Amino acid sequence: MATPGNGPRGPLDGLRVVELAGIGPGPFAAMLLADLGADVVRVDRPGGAGLGIDPALDLTNRNKRSVLVDLKAPDGPATVLDLAARADVLIEGYRPGVAERLGVGPEACLARNPKLVYGRMTGWGQDGPLAERAGHDIAYIALTGTLSMIGRPDEPPTVPANLVGDYAGGSLYLVVGVLAALQHARTPGGTGQVVDAAIVDGAAHLATMIHGMLAAGSWQDRRGANLLDGGCPFYGSYETADGQYMAVGPLEQRFYDEFVKLLGIADTVPDRNDLARWDELRAAVADRFRARTRAEWTEVFDGSDACVAPVLSLREAPHHPHLAARATFVEHGGLTQPAPAPRFSATPTSVRTGPVLPGADTEAVAADWDVPGLRTTRKDTTP
Repeated sequence: MATPGNGPRGPLDGLRVVELAGIGPGPFAAMLLADLGADVVRVDRPGGAGLGIDPALDLTNRNKRSVLVDLKAPDGPATVLDLAARADVLIEGYRPGVAERLGVGPEACLARNPKLVYGRMTGWGQDGPLAERAGHDIAYIALTGTLSMIGRPDEPPTVPANLVGDYAGGSLYLVVGVLAALQHARTPGGTGQVVDAAIVDGAAHLATMIHGMLAAGSWQDRRGANLLDGGCPFYGSYETADGQYMAVGPLEQRFYDEFVKLLGIADTVPDRNDLARWDELRAAVADRFRARTRAEWTEVFDGSDACVAPVLSLREAPHHPHLAARATFVEHGGLTQPAPAPRFSATPTSVRTGPVLPGADTEAVAADWDVPGLRTTRKDTTP
């Protein structure tokens, strides 16, 4: 089978994935599988998605190939079913019932390929009162209680971009589910199946430890009143003299002792275990951080175990010495981007190709996957 791009492919080399184009968590999940070496074929619709960025800059479509298929055309569903028949995994992110109405739902696909893992990515899930309602990340994490934990107690909850819902609660759980189902499908007697990955399920699951702490009485069900939600004066961020921020997290006593020593307040601050004086401790820490710039405090804490780090911007992060040394960010095609993660000793991964343009690989995939219905041109065979 022909494979796209150069460089190490990763542990999923040889795995075939069909991605029915969408936005958000589905494409990111497919990108992760592609980063790990799978041959991901994205089925784009003519005209593109209704929401999104310039395809040439959409990094979630790196390491993939793209074909154009109009699912509303008479031959569209059959073409997708031909792809599904040759795939190991299919990913779609439509509302419940849409794939079925288009003729490419689980029943139709599994009839063609009983070993197929059919991954469904939604916000609300495939059933329940809200299953057919529209939504976005913020609503999903709101209902699970996750959003209520984030932010200051005297302000509205802080929106964590779409990282907690779409990508952590959605994409990553879809990938875990797909790989688990794939393992089952490949065991003797194993079959394909449907993976129902709902952002509400994943976002709720992410808070399992917090629910345990809540049950134990060590977590208060209100924002900014706990050890890990900004309520603790030695777990949060503080403004520096230049309007930047330092992140502080010395939870263990030995790390805390080093923190207050380097901060220069070890002999003047109240006992950290005296919760009644946490506001006093917070004020003392804040006053000290405002006395110097972020760069100066970074130098003070450099090489220590005080668990303090500068809060870097997206453009600054790739240049940090540690991240640069690990090549946590890479450049490909002029675009700086996070490198594939995690890392593998025997089957390394890489960014092999940049964001795929819709339909760019239709002919190649038609040949590699032996799906003649994809072909957009036919060679003249006249002698």
